[in-house]
Amino acid sequence: MKTSFSKEKSCDSCPIRHRAVCASCEPDELTTLDNIKTYRNYDAGQPIIFAGDQMPFVGSVVTGTATLEQMLEDGRKQTVGLLLPSDFIGRPGRDTAPYDVTAVTDVTLCCFQKPRFEELLRTTPHVSQRLLEMALDELDAARDWMLLLGRKTAREKIATFIVMIEKRVSDPDKRHTLNERQITLPLTREAMSDYLGLTIETVSRQFSALKNEELITLEGKRGVKIPDIDALREVAGY
Repeated sequence: MKTSFSKEKSCDSCPIRHRAVCASCEPDELTTLDNIKTYRNYDAGQPIIFAGDQMPFVGSVVTGTATLEQMLEDGRKQTVGLLLPSDFIGRPGRDTAPYDVTAVTDVTLCCFQKPRFEELLRTTPHVSQRLLEMALDELDAARDWMLLLGRKTAREKIATFIVMIEKRVSDPDKRHTLNERQITLPLTREAMSDYLGLTIETVSRQFSALKNEELITLEGKRGVKIPDIDALREVAGY
């Protein structure tokens, strides 16, 4: 599998325009970003970067889902994070990648060469401020995940995972008016079990239990309909 490159998308019509690192940019700043960006496309299952490799670019996930993984000494891999649309990949000022990054679905990244982006951070306060906000949000999410892995039951973990994905992918304009939600889960049951520290059998049982209690409806392999998001949040412990 080869990485393909393109530069056909306009920032004005970008689906992550108001959530990504460019969210606060003024028109002239957006033009600067538009002039230096390029798109990289990855097939599902394709590595994006390996831990320890030189990473010459940074960027945002435009479409698709990727995993952050770390190799343990005994050869096992642990999923330590998910990258969803608008999430930032890469670290300015860091030469090598700290984690393996793998495309779970087909992924498109909006990329910037690292030196040019680092210069942009020095000259464009709106970009540097937005990147700081995203980093702090990521820190909060990591702390929430520590609580989930350390204290929550299997039932709470599955409910929390569904709520977390819904929050990230749902239309913010509809979140205040509709209590019913519908999402497509980005991971298989097997990948979820790895991410949540559960067995695949436990993951399947908990999905079945939530379905039997009419807290969710399963549609196909990954489709989930949530009749009452507030009720599911209660199960998740929010």
